[in-house]
Amino acid sequence: MLEFIDKGMRRLAALAVLVSPVLLSPSPAAAEGDAARGKDVFSKCAMCHTIGPDARNSVGPALNGVTGAPAASRSGYNYSRALNDAGQRGLVWTDENLDSYLANPRQFLTGGRMAFAGLGEAADRADVIAYLRQFAGN
Repeated sequence: MLEFIDKGMRRLAALAVLVSPVLLSPSPAAAEGDAARGKDVFSKCAMCHTIGPDARNSVGPALNGVTGAPAASRSGYNYSRALNDAGQRGLVWTDENLDSYLANPRQFLTGGRMAFAGLGEAADRADVIAYLRQFAGN
């Protein structure tokens, strides 16, 4: 009887190893984000940030071209000392860094001025990042 259980457990473990990457990996849509949905989620950011052809610095900097850019590199905005220092140390707004920052800005960057608590849902962050990417060349 014990031998049967061991064989069954080994088969179950082997099946779990084969199936778990498929079940645990995000769908291509979630990994890439949905820019159209990101525009809606960005409304939470729009109280302080603008993006698009008419974007101007406000309470926060305009976010045109932020994806792939060094932190604190937009001209005409007075960044916090913490963000300026991070930019000088080489922080670049990659998708991964944006995701971490948007999840919890204060934890990602101690001493920053952004008052926003963050986007708790990974899908919301992916969608906002996809939306931001649309303005990468601006």
